[in-house]
Amino acid sequence: MTRHRRLIQQVRTLGRYASDEEAERVLVAVLALLGSQLTGDERCDLASVLPERARAVFSSQIPLPAPVGAPAFVEALADVLGTSLTAARWDASSVLAALSDLAGDRLTDRVLAQLPHGWALLFGRADLTPVPA
Repeated sequence: MTRHRRLIQQVRTLGRYASDEEAERVLVAVLALLGSQLTGDERCDLASVLPERARAVFSSQIPLPAPVGAPAFVEALADVLGTSLTAARWDASSVLAALSDLAGDRLTDRVLAQLPHGWALLFGRADLTPVPA
């Protein structure tokens, strides 16, 4: 099984999608939008761990001047996929959790440090806010 097929299978399992085609459609949409959010070393390092087809989708996007918040990302994904915000949040989380597994904790931490507050939940992580001293 190719790396790309394994990634699709993981997204399908996490998202409980009915088919590989549905999982791949969601994967491509999330990767395209995520590609517009990241810059610098984190973008390059994430691209390097992606299977070739996924890397092509992710890397072909021109990064925005600043990443959008998680709610705006979910809204954009809902528009692209033609789904509700609830379904888009599920879709984003299914793909981003699979990417987090693929990338590992260190790279995921670096990616999250580059994104606005609120993204951690989409990656399947707690979104902890530091308590003022």
